[in-house]
Amino acid sequence: MMQKKFLYSLLVGVLFTVGCSSSDEDDHTISTPPPPPPVPAETTFSNPLMTSGADPWVVKSGNFYYYTHTLGNRVGIYKTQHMSQLSKAPLTTAWLPPTSGAYSKNIWAPELHQINGKWYVYFAADDGNDANHRMYVIENASPDPTAGSWTFKGKIAPTTDRWAIDGTILEHGGQMYFVWSGWEGTNNPGVQQIYIAKMTNPWTLEGDRVMISRPTQNWEMNGLVNEGPEVLKNAAGKVFLIYSASGCWTDDYALGRLTLRDNGNPMNPDDWIKAPTPVLKTNANNNAFGPGHNGFFKSPDGTEDWIIYHANSFSGEGCGAARSPRMQKFTWNTDGTPNFGEPVKTNTRITRPSGEVQ
Repeated sequence: MMQKKFLYSLLVGVLFTVGCSSSDEDDHTISTPPPPPPVPAETTFSNPLMTSGADPWVVKSGNFYYYTHTLGNRVGIYKTQHMSQLSKAPLTTAWLPPTSGAYSKNIWAPELHQINGKWYVYFAADDGNDANHRMYVIENASPDPTAGSWTFKGKIAPTTDRWAIDGTILEHGGQMYFVWSGWEGTNNPGVQQIYIAKMTNPWTLEGDRVMISRPTQNWEMNGLVNEGPEVLKNAAGKVFLIYSASGCWTDDYALGRLTLRDNGNPMNPDDWIKAPTPVLKTNANNNAFGPGHNGFFKSPDGTEDWIIYHANSFSGEGCGAARSPRMQKFTWNTDGTPNFGEPVKTNTRITRPSGEVQ
């Protein structure tokens, strides 16, 4: 009898405990911890944008920027909505050269242009011998140059077919022009000059070239080079060519400016006025040696003007892979000319372009 009472008490206790436990769980709900607060967007960036990248070029189409620089063995395009975050952008190989032949090696300074609804890349290349450098062009009908396929259109050369690099496009007064750097003779004469020719379409030049700039100022004479011409227009439509002068192997490498006279003819050398001093030059205190070969773009909201260029961080680094892309905002002088200021010191925090941070 005592055993039965013990077992009965034990059973009641277990049931009571289970019931209390079950009831206790029913009175508590399992909650998910709140998510951490969003990390605020970084509002600044610093130069350089990448550790390496000579001859930077960028163009904006829609909500995206398409950027390229010299890779040497191919044409590659970076796609980004935020130029200050260029190092995070994916790289697409747009075009690979043939394994041999006239344009198989030393692919330099590609430039991407959108003309009449199609994309074109202009680049310099040779067969492994620098004396054979010429300009070439490829075409892509895709709205996005990192998609679709590229077609080789051929060499782009004037009647006088000589050494040529650093080609770019000028559209002015309803006419398209090709502007580049080249040698006067068939062999390197020790001088690089800037030439211009009319275009009949994006891959064909009309007639012969005209020389519009050669080294004449003291600051251009260390290497006797004028190269990397890039078109810049102000709000009133005034045309400037910002070019690189002196040898890239020297710390004297700097940016100069040509200004087309009002109502001037781009094919008339006398209508191009050269600024007497560099518009961007070496600043040792800011770790910017030999700034050159530039491009221009607007901020995402269109309110700011920016220049992108390459420079070395230390003296004597020359024309190699140490050249890195940098960018900074610029303003305009009261006479309508651009004011680039000084190269911004490396690792200095710079406010991101307007419209990048929402």
